[in-house]
Amino acid sequence: MHTTPSPPGPAALGRLGPALGAALVALVLWALLARSGAVAPGLLPTPAETLSALAGAVRDGTLAGDLTASLSRAGQGFALGALLGSALGFATGYLPRLSAAVSPLISFLRPIPAIALVPLATAWFGIGETAKRLLIAYAVLLAVWLYVHDGVSRVPVTHLRAARSLGAPLHRRFGEVLLPAAAPALLAALRYGASVALLALVAAELGGADAGLAYRLQVDGQFLRMDRMFAGLLVLGLVGVVVDLVLAAVGRRVTHWGTA
Repeated sequence: MHTTPSPPGPAALGRLGPALGAALVALVLWALLARSGAVAPGLLPTPAETLSALAGAVRDGTLAGDLTASLSRAGQGFALGALLGSALGFATGYLPRLSAAVSPLISFLRPIPAIALVPLATAWFGIGETAKRLLIAYAVLLAVWLYVHDGVSRVPVTHLRAARSLGAPLHRRFGEVLLPAAAPALLAALRYGASVALLALVAAELGGADAGLAYRLQVDGQFLRMDRMFAGLLVLGLVGVVVDLVLAAVGRRVTHWGTA
């Protein structure tokens, strides 16, 4: 029987209220600071000027083109990095000897940011999309590996031994013991990896692009179009919020026994 979805309950509205209140306070402080003269005129647009620039980018199609290009790069790089990072994290978390061999190398690579590798990636792969996606995948892989490795290594060994003593083959021990136990850590890794993908996206697009949110920020910065720059930063932030909310919602449904 068809049922009409019920409106958001008091609990949902209660969780949303503080966030909306904080956003309103931030907007008021932003507007006051922009009009106070503390920052040189033209260098800090008001919220109204920023929204006007954003509306202009929507009307002329610039935002749609940049958003499509950036989401494509970030999405593909994130998918590759998350897949490799998760697989490696499960392997090193489950196999201590492999962890002893691989962990020092990853610990060496983790402090090296993606932006430091832009010249190298450009020299190896050119200024095309391959270099950008690989830079994003590199950053995401290292971030996701850390969370997944830690989550898998914390699964009690007694659970795995009990499953093995009951005759469960490897694929069942993985699917029915290891994966459910490490699922909350995996979802946390994906949420963190998504934010890292956006950070790496900025570095990748600054290394050479003809479209994208970070590319547009660079172009607008060269001409001191601060209203457009703030509009681009606003879009980047909103994309990150939406992606995180989606992953958190999926996590709550999939790992209802843990924390997403």
